[in-house]
Amino acid sequence: MAYSCDNCGKGIQTGRNIRHHRGVAGGRWKRKAPKTARLWYVNLHSVWVVVGGKIVRRQLCTKCLRRAERPLRKKQQSAESTEKMLPQVLSVS
Repeated sequence: MAYSCDNCGKGIQTGRNIRHHRGVAGGRWKRKAPKTARLWYVNLHSVWVVVGGKIVRRQLCTKCLRRAERPLRKKQQSAESTEKMLPQVLSVS
């Protein structure tokens, strides 16, 4: 996917937008509320990060960006899996 997070892979979600049609309860199918297809986009940020000793530009979603920027807690510092998963953020552009 082109429009997705480089860290977690979160991408565009599809669904349907349903309008509320007042006063149509009780099976009147002729005046049923319309449903239209729509897209929900990910909140992506272009960020310079350090990955494997190299500085590269990545597209990160807000959740991954916040997770990478916050200081590691004592429990997380001992866990090796979380340190490998999160890139080190240099700057947000």
